[in-house]
Amino acid sequence: MTGQVRTVDGRVAGRRGQATRQKLLDCLGEMLSSSPYRDVKVIDVARKAGTSPATFYQYFPDVEGAVLEIAEEMAKEGAGLTELVSGRSWVGKAAWQTSEELVDGFLDFWRRHDAILRVVDLGAAEGDKRFYKIRMKILNSVTNSLTDAVKELQAKGKVDKEVSAAAMAGSLVAMLAAVAGHQKGFTTWGVKQAELKPNLALLVHLGITGKKPVR
Repeated sequence: MTGQVRTVDGRVAGRRGQATRQKLLDCLGEMLSSSPYRDVKVIDVARKAGTSPATFYQYFPDVEGAVLEIAEEMAKEGAGLTELVSGRSWVGKAAWQTSEELVDGFLDFWRRHDAILRVVDLGAAEGDKRFYKIRMKILNSVTNSLTDAVKELQAKGKVDKEVSAAAMAGSLVAMLAAVAGHQKGFTTWGVKQAELKPNLALLVHLGITGKKPVR
């Protein structure tokens, strides 16, 4: 984490305090991987971090506040997913490569942040605007870049102008997010990861270009 780190009462934390705060966040992140979000208690996080609940409360108002900190950091990284789309070519063989790399990036990001993303999705589904805002921060950057890609292809006459660029991009990103969050479930259907990726990439390619890929 960069920048000044402050305690709940507004004091700037020193190097040792910042390290303690980060350890608390790391331990909480680990616990979310194995325990339901609402079962995680401050005392358990503090114990795992080798400190006290009083120290926890120096940096966070409650477990939810700490979860939001983890989610915000994750969202900053997620915004970087747009680099998989922005400025990339959607013509010829390059379009297939762009589709594959976007799918790879999405699936990898969700695997690495599966625990916190489940909490974010739960909070957003329950109407918590803070979690909804974080979820949209991750998805919006990719959606906007894909929208621009479709519009650029339309301007060149390569995609029908009756296609709604925003609707197509939003639908594809929603699909990617849903599939990425359900990766483990695909194995119960007998679908291997090696089969999932190219089929997702095919759907992305068809959605953006309206054409079968050139490989």
